Amino acid sequence: MEPVLWIVLGVVLAIAELFTASLFLVMFAAGAFAAAVAAALGAPVAVQALVFAAVSALSVLAVRPVIRRHRGSARDDGDEPFGVAAIEGASALVLEQVDADSGRVKIDGESWSARAYDSTQVLAPGERVRVIEVKGVTAMVWRDEFTGGEMP
Repeated sequence: MEPVLWIVLGVVLAIAELFTASLFLVMFAAGAFAAAVAAALGAPVAVQALVFAAVSALSVLAVRPVIRRHRGSARDDGDEPFGVAAIEGASALVLEQVDADSGRVKIDGESWSARAYDSTQVLAPGERVRVIEVKGVTAMVWRDEFTGGEMP
């Protein structure tokens, strides 16, 4: 029965990791799966808990620094950004009015849903905006004063 409890804990932690995307809970999930193996081999509960703690701690100490190093922004490394990192900071053209609730912009030839980063701004079609950040599949944009607003 104890191996099943450890496996359930590991699965719950792994599923929770899907929602956080921090790559932290997965290390505790690994500890739970290791404890499940110890339980299946007949180890007492105290040893199972020790295996869980040891594997989790070792995972955090060994893997976390590597993950942090590789998760650094491409711009910090001087590399060419890609994916969402390439879109943040890009210039965009307003296709449909953008306000705090909705809108559409064109970024590098692709149509994106957008919202105004400043909830008081209302951006008209044809205006140039700057992508401040991307939340999910929505570009958070700001009026781009450097391009003069309206497109010629």
